[in-house]
Amino acid sequence: MEIQGKVKMIGETQTFGNNGFRKREIVVTTEEQYPQHIMVEFVQDKTDLLNSYQVGQSVKININLRGREWTNPQGEVKYFNSIQGWRIENLQPAEAGQIPPAPPVEAFEPADNLNEEDHDDLPF
Repeated sequence: MEIQGKVKMIGETQTFGNNGFRKREIVVTTEEQYPQHIMVEFVQDKTDLLNSYQVGQSVKININLRGREWTNPQGEVKYFNSIQGWRIENLQPAEAGQIPPAPPVEAFEPADNLNEEDHDDLPF
């Protein structure tokens, strides 16, 4: 599954427990008639995937839906869902300033090795 939209918020990486479980959250606002603010969590080594993204960027996030069951101390069973991201990509085309400009014409050497007799050296 995937979600597309603009990045609304990127949280800091959080660490939990003695084993160092890491989690980082991102909120993406969908671009549809009724925009939704979807919170996606990236865990463990996937938290670093968010380092190069900023608020306002258009992104596509590949996700997995996760669900679990929990029984509280009173014996009541509760269910929890989460949206877990595993890949993110930028949907915006590269800006003009990011593409290196072509060198000016003066940077190229003229072709001075042309000879009038060698204008057609193809064998056929």
